[in-house]
Amino acid sequence: MVPTSIATAHRATPTSLADLLDRRALRSAFQPLVDLYSGEVVGYEALARGPRGSRLASPAALFDAAHVAGLEREVEWECQRAALQGALDGGLAPGQALFVNLEPRLLKAERPEHVLALLDAALERFSVFAEFTERSLTDRPAEVLAAVERLRLRGVGVALDDVGADPRSLALMPFLAPDVIKLDLRLVQENPSRQIAEIVHAVSGEAERTGALVLAEGIETEEHRRTALALGARYGQGWLFGRPGELRPSAAGPCNPIPRPSREPHTTYASPYEAVSGHRSVRRGNKRLLLALSLQIEEQASGLGSAAVVLSTFQEAPFFTVRTASRYQALSQHAALVGALGVGLSEQPAPGVRGVALEHVDPLRGEWDVTVIAPHFAMAFVARELGDEGVDMERRFDFAVTYDRDLAVSAARALMSRVAGV
Repeated sequence: MVPTSIATAHRATPTSLADLLDRRALRSAFQPLVDLYSGEVVGYEALARGPRGSRLASPAALFDAAHVAGLEREVEWECQRAALQGALDGGLAPGQALFVNLEPRLLKAERPEHVLALLDAALERFSVFAEFTERSLTDRPAEVLAAVERLRLRGVGVALDDVGADPRSLALMPFLAPDVIKLDLRLVQENPSRQIAEIVHAVSGEAERTGALVLAEGIETEEHRRTALALGARYGQGWLFGRPGELRPSAAGPCNPIPRPSREPHTTYASPYEAVSGHRSVRRGNKRLLLALSLQIEEQASGLGSAAVVLSTFQEAPFFTVRTASRYQALSQHAALVGALGVGLSEQPAPGVRGVALEHVDPLRGEWDVTVIAPHFAMAFVARELGDEGVDMERRFDFAVTYDRDLAVSAARALMSRVAGV
């Protein structure tokens, strides 16, 4: 609950915003989500709004004021409360789904008990999905992935929003593993192009591999609806079906609802070597050989473009040499995310490269890993040193290589879980 002393604690806070929070005056507008084949309403997306007629009625004004006042966390929680309470009070039918946007920068903070109680009450009645954008994962991957697993254990599904608006969304789908993929409105509103075709192929591949459902946004005409169906969407939202407004109660749930998400967490591994070595043959070689293999993998990654994620470990900072920094800087100019992990590495060991300083006790200190994930390409090179002393290039490693997408993604997730926000 927002403390009644909030206006005193934040003297720079506009009194109106503090009063809105104290009186729980924020609200949600609900936009229907429909089955594109039958037209039946399968759920709603909750969109934050201030009180009608006030200067904070629009979401832009509301969140700008929250930022200026230093009340972003309180406003985020109140928006979540308004969405859940509005769906419960408005009669969202069992079997329908509620989609709620979450601010990734605030996921680390624990929600208040009254919001968690509302969430549990909602989950007893209908499905709840948390919406994220690709920006949230590139900005704060470790926090978002950890929060997503906590939400999944509670029974909340995950939706990746605005897919296609930025190539990074395609690269990051495997890490978030969304239950629902929401196509950006431009995919149904613009004329077909090679870029749109690439996005459609990537989404279709992810949906086929994982069972994710596809929902198209921005459907305003019957032609848009037909285009959405042609792009592989089963569900949709847009002005053709209804603008954001009051929730329309329904006595019965939909005949073909969006399935409830599983509570099963994803398998997590301590390291890429652990993820791959138990499933692929392990070979032995010295650093000279492994360096040649690693360089060839980097060359493959350089041709994958802006929808690729490259994550690598270097044991300790001295092994991230000047030449290595130059290569990874070049990779970062095209890829969605390039990360380097090692003991003593800085937050940016090369321009555009996300650095992670590992603890001395981290099992990755003994590994040399390179993982590359793109919509139509995935591989992992994993190696664990044997502890040799002497000439660096003669140090021996046990290593394995896989192009199996599931194994490669598991290996990359072990690294992504350590990549903190900037």
